[in-house]
Amino acid sequence: MLKRFVFVREERPGQPWLARFIAGRGEAERWYLGDGSEPPPTSPECRNALRQHMPELMPHYEHVRALVGADDLAHCILSHYRPPPIVPGCTQAVWLGDEGPALIRNYDFPLEIVSDHFESTAWSGREVIAKAQRPWGGCLDGMNDDGLVVSLTFGGTRARGRGFSAILILRYVLETCRQVDQAVAALSRIPIAMAHNVTVLDRSGAYATLFLGPNRAPVISQAQACANHQEGPGTVPDSVERQSLTLRALDDDATTLSSLTALFLAPPLYSRRAKSPTAYSAVYRPAEKRVDYIWPGHRVEQRIGKFEEGEYTHDYGVLAP
Repeated sequence: MLKRFVFVREERPGQPWLARFIAGRGEAERWYLGDGSEPPPTSPECRNALRQHMPELMPHYEHVRALVGADDLAHCILSHYRPPPIVPGCTQAVWLGDEGPALIRNYDFPLEIVSDHFESTAWSGREVIAKAQRPWGGCLDGMNDDGLVVSLTFGGTRARGRGFSAILILRYVLETCRQVDQAVAALSRIPIAMAHNVTVLDRSGAYATLFLGPNRAPVISQAQACANHQEGPGTVPDSVERQSLTLRALDDDATTLSSLTALFLAPPLYSRRAKSPTAYSAVYRPAEKRVDYIWPGHRVEQRIGKFEEGEYTHDYGVLAP
């Protein structure tokens, strides 16, 4: 299977963004409405929730609302408030040895749903490099020009609550926080719609992994690796195995950042399952303000202040059932 990725500099959403939103509207609705078992919130409810919990994003939210026009469902989708549960894979780890600090991650998700966009933005004058996802604002992982890195994995349960998608919360962190303690405070207070594990790292080497979920207190840890479970084994069968393998590598004195990266590009961390293959890997180096996006046999380096536009098409070959 082939998938094309693009690297785009777009300081703030404009007509190109609107064209993408219109083209992807059907998939965005399917994501936001889920199986239809629960009625969606109203547009005023979404707007009020965003204003209450992430007020710094309101000027940007009002901007994209104006771009799409009088469309209440679009306004709800753009708020990321109360989306349905989804079940991706993913593994991530913090490296503190030579060439560090670094955060390395795999993102596992159906290729037809993963956005093709890697982007550099400057909504409020602060550059953010991120793997974009969903119709507006969503970040699967990213770094800002203060050298703060944030990345997420699925938390292993389908529990759903009255909160926001994790991918918009990550965007908020990158737009408003400079270091790990500020990110932890933000992640701990904003209600989240479903269970996620979020790792934050800054250029000093400070880091934290937060186990978040709806209607529960956040657990803040110094876990250097996480996959797709929290207290229990969760719903992703190989999650405990992937985390254990990563932690063993981190504890091995012979491990280097290069060998750890190679581990992420091989089974069982690297997925070849058609339902949830590894769409891309990333190595963030906040002290250098650098990120390498990686596919087997190909690497794209990007830096804060030196983001290069372009594209890459990866051949995933024949994926396993």
